[in-house]
Amino acid sequence: MSQSPKTLIAGNWKMNGLTKDLAQFEAVVTALNEKPAPDCQVLLCPPVTILAGASQICQNSALQTGAQNTHVAESGAHTGDIGATMLRDAGADFIIVGHSERRADHQETDGVVNAKARSCLNAGLIPIICVGETHAERTSGLALTVVEHQLNGSVPDFDEGQEIVIAYEPVWAIGTGLVPDTNDITNMHAAIREWLVTRFGERGKGVRILYGGSLKPSNAAEILPIPNVNGGLIGGASLKSEDFLGIVYTV
Repeated sequence: MSQSPKTLIAGNWKMNGLTKDLAQFEAVVTALNEKPAPDCQVLLCPPVTILAGASQICQNSALQTGAQNTHVAESGAHTGDIGATMLRDAGADFIIVGHSERRADHQETDGVVNAKARSCLNAGLIPIICVGETHAERTSGLALTVVEHQLNGSVPDFDEGQEIVIAYEPVWAIGTGLVPDTNDITNMHAAIREWLVTRFGERGKGVRILYGGSLKPSNAAEILPIPNVNGGLIGGASLKSEDFLGIVYTV
């Protein structure tokens, strides 16, 4: 794995998007065809109801698709759940696991996140493993401790030829418009990099670390150049092609 990982700009649509919104995928594909973004990999993760349709639109283009969650098992008697192999079949290349909203709304533990990440790897997909502290944890001086604890429990081992991505998303910054200052982001991403190198050695230098939490076109030029920020996991600003592309073309 490269020690200078290629920037990844990933959009998480969350529980938003109907068939008519596939027009946003078409707009991004068209834009990237007309004005390529060679310095970054571009990814959108729509709701699973339109994942296959989005993946068809993105075939043979610079835009990849991913999913927002997976079950720990590949298949079986799990009514209403979807496994990583099924998501790959629908066109996904990545799966987001352990997002703070999943941890909070569905009580997903670090162990569950770890199992989901391993399921992604077993299916030949790349897990985007999310970590981040609450505002109370940040103001109590526990941010680094909390994130390290989540990394210890949530990140699985991975083999040569496999890839994982870490997304640091301070919970208090998601969808609020609040953003940590550049020193806070710098320190957290440096700590995550140190953890990765300690855990995985040389390969840890090539694991991409994304920043998420109210990342938008107006602040992307300030955040993305920070050392060890290897891209972004974008929420609301990924729903409209103009906003999303505004971040992509910042790289």
